[in-house]
Amino acid sequence: MTPTPPPGPDRPKQAARKRWRAADLRGAARLATQATMGVTRIVEGVHRSVLGTLGLPGAAAPGRTRGITGMVYRSIQGVTLGVDAALQAALRRLEPWLERAQGAPDESAEAERDAVLAALNGVLGDRLAADDNPLALPMALRQHGRALELAALHAQGAATGRVLLLIHGLCMNDRQWLRSGHDHGAHLARTLGYTPVYLRYNTGLHISVNGRALAQHLEALLASWPVPVQELGILAHSMGGLVARSAVWHATQTGQRWPAQLRHLIFLGTPHHGAPLARAGPWVDLLLASTPYSRPFTRLGHLRSAGISDLRYGHVLDADWQGRDRLARSPDTRTPVPLPDGVACHAVAATLAAQRSPLAERLVGDGLVPLRSALGAHDNPARCLAFAPADQYVVAQRGHLDLLSDAAVARQLVRWLTPPGERDPATATAER
Repeated sequence: MTPTPPPGPDRPKQAARKRWRAADLRGAARLATQATMGVTRIVEGVHRSVLGTLGLPGAAAPGRTRGITGMVYRSIQGVTLGVDAALQAALRRLEPWLERAQGAPDESAEAERDAVLAALNGVLGDRLAADDNPLALPMALRQHGRALELAALHAQGAATGRVLLLIHGLCMNDRQWLRSGHDHGAHLARTLGYTPVYLRYNTGLHISVNGRALAQHLEALLASWPVPVQELGILAHSMGGLVARSAVWHATQTGQRWPAQLRHLIFLGTPHHGAPLARAGPWVDLLLASTPYSRPFTRLGHLRSAGISDLRYGHVLDADWQGRDRLARSPDTRTPVPLPDGVACHAVAATLAAQRSPLAERLVGDGLVPLRSALGAHDNPARCLAFAPADQYVVAQRGHLDLLSDAAVARQLVRWLTPPGERDPATATAER
């Protein structure tokens, strides 16, 4: 057994080294390059704005300088790109050696790394993917914090005919279903015999892009499941609910088979009609663009990912964003997508208020998602999602993340997912 290193000043450094993989160095170097390029463009934009106020000529492109000044900025950018190319090549050659020298990371270090990467992908994930950055998270099906292995699942006799897919929200990952010692997936496995499978995905990508990819993953998963699948359930938190709706729509449109096995679709705090915080971005851009000196800093407002932009109104289709400036102020032009037919759809919402009221439903919500949005309600009847009253559940004095661990929510999930013939009428009445 390897002895535990004694406490000392080097211990935090050792932990930090185990927290990151060799490929992360390449990703971080690429991010540093992009940051340098971005800052250079901002500085050049400010420089050009100052020249413009003095009546001096600039360049043909907005925010760009020309002459010797422009040559200096182009040189900085060229040198930065050259350094990045050299770093990427060197680090790629060193990766195998660095992985061997680092050894296997411990579980806590892996969890911390996963949390950081999840947040980074939520904010910049579309850019990371477009740049083929190693920090971009690929979509994957997982269990127990690791890649799902169907052969091992079968060998252990752990696969049942009741499959439950859990989909996390923005800037989160599959490990974060465990909160305050509770995991809805593990709880439903113990109480109802579900086999939980957890999705990990890049939340910075467009929701429809993730939905299409998820549909393909589910088609492959159910086709290769070790035992006959009796039913598929989906439990989705926040953005994950929009990804699930998009996946069902894509699968239905392309004639995939897995929607026929989908029995339950449960949403936890899903912003079906958007979230106010996601709509704030255009106003920030507008304020920054109000003066020549602050206008170059609108680039900072453009850092929000495609996934965050989709949360403005709850986009689930390609047509909701294709051909449009996602960063511009615009009305809600979504194509209405109803809940899928033949599937029991349930909505759980939270409110920080002590009790429901019209004001609390529209303004308070769970701190991130308004109550009406989480329940699918909309002033336009064509956009309303038809959740039956018995399929809606609201918890008071709870926040957005509390939905992951709240005991009352856990009991309600059991009630909804229990087959009708197995329900205890007394328990069901008590839990209403």
